[in-house]
Amino acid sequence: MIIDLVQQENVNMNNEADIITNLEALENFLISVENDAFGLTNVAGVAMATNNKDGRRFVAALDDKHQLLLSRWVTEEVFQTGQDLVRNGTSRTTH
Repeated sequence: MIIDLVQQENVNMNNEADIITNLEALENFLISVENDAFGLTNVAGVAMATNNKDGRRFVAALDDKHQLLLSRWVTEEVFQTGQDLVRNGTSRTTH
């Protein structure tokens, strides 16, 4: 999936401290999106993508029109190893 970030580059990705560096952190992000911990409206899915401007990888929560709602940078390793987790969802039970 390609997401154009030219107009939405500043959507919650400015903070370098928010880089997801391991699969546990990715899973926690996915669970937080699923549990509405970020207060997002109309979340329809989550995708891994590449920033067209600089090639950096990220995970994004999208609405039903594929508009970016929230995103976090991810390392290349997380991008490569976390795709199934994003595609298939987490196995952790949430309450």
